[in-house]
Amino acid sequence: MDTYSLMREIADSWVLLAMALFFLGVIGWAFRPGSRKTHADTANIPFRNEDKPACTKNCPDCACAKLKEQQL
Repeated sequence: MDTYSLMREIADSWVLLAMALFFLGVIGWAFRPGSRKTHADTANIPFRNEDKPACTKNCPDCACAKLKEQQL
Protein backbone atom coordinates (compact mmCIF):
# COMPACT_ATOMS: atom_id res chain seq x y z
CA MET A 1 0.00 0.00 0.00
CA ASP A 2 1.46 3.36 -0.96
CA THR A 3 1.64 6.32 1.39
CA TYR A 4 -1.19 8.26 -0.24
CA SER A 5 -3.68 5.41 0.13
CA LEU A 6 -2.70 4.85 3.75
CA MET A 7 -3.08 8.53 4.61
CA ARG A 8 -6.38 8.68 2.75
CA GLU A 9 -7.79 5.77 4.74
CA ILE A 10 -6.68 7.34 8.02
CA ALA A 11 -8.22 10.69 7.04
CA ASP A 12 -11.46 9.06 5.93
CA SER A 13 -11.96 7.22 9.19
CA TRP A 14 -10.00 8.35 12.26
CA VAL A 15 -9.54 12.02 11.44
CA LEU A 16 -13.22 12.33 10.57
CA LEU A 17 -14.09 10.71 13.89
CA ALA A 18 -11.72 13.02 15.77
CA MET A 19 -13.16 16.11 14.08
CA ALA A 20 -16.72 15.00 14.85
CA LEU A 21 -15.84 14.43 18.51
CA PHE A 22 -14.13 17.83 18.69
CA PHE A 23 -17.20 19.51 17.17
CA LEU A 24 -19.55 17.78 19.62
CA GLY A 25 -17.24 18.75 22.48
CA VAL A 26 -17.32 22.41 21.47
CA ILE A 27 -21.10 22.34 21.16
CA GLY A 28 -21.38 20.64 24.55
CA TRP A 29 -19.04 23.20 26.12
CA ALA A 30 -21.03 26.14 24.70
CA PHE A 31 -24.35 24.78 25.96
CA ARG A 32 -23.11 23.48 29.31
CA PRO A 33 -25.19 24.23 32.40
CA GLY A 34 -24.10 27.41 34.12
CA SER A 35 -22.85 29.19 31.01
CA ARG A 36 -26.08 31.14 30.44
CA LYS A 37 -24.90 34.06 32.63
CA THR A 38 -21.60 34.30 30.75
CA HIS A 39 -23.27 34.24 27.35
CA ALA A 40 -25.93 36.77 28.41
CA ASP A 41 -23.26 39.13 29.77
CA THR A 42 -21.24 38.85 26.57
CA ALA A 43 -24.32 39.41 24.41
CA ASN A 44 -25.18 42.63 26.29
CA ILE A 45 -21.77 44.32 25.90
CA PRO A 46 -23.00 46.79 23.23
CA PHE A 47 -25.86 47.93 25.48
CA ARG A 48 -23.99 48.43 28.77
CA ASN A 49 -23.66 52.22 28.53
CA GLU A 50 -26.90 52.91 26.72
CA ASP A 51 -28.79 54.40 29.70
CA LYS A 52 -25.81 55.87 31.54
CA PRO A 53 -22.71 57.09 29.69
CA ALA A 54 -19.42 55.52 30.63
CA CYS A 55 -17.87 58.86 31.63
CA THR A 56 -19.54 60.94 34.35
CA LYS A 57 -16.98 63.77 33.99
CA ASN A 58 -16.44 64.04 37.73
CA CYS A 59 -13.35 61.92 38.21
CA PRO A 60 -10.16 63.78 39.26
CA ASP A 61 -8.23 63.18 36.03
CA CYS A 62 -11.14 63.14 33.58
CA ALA A 63 -9.74 63.47 30.07
CA CYS A 64 -13.13 64.07 28.44
CA ALA A 65 -13.96 67.02 30.75
CA LYS A 66 -10.59 68.63 29.94
CA LEU A 67 -11.14 68.06 26.24
CA LYS A 68 -14.58 69.65 26.42
CA GLU A 69 -13.16 72.69 28.27
CA GLN A 70 -10.50 73.13 25.58
CA GLN A 71 -13.14 73.05 22.85
CA LEU A 72 -15.14 75.86 24.52
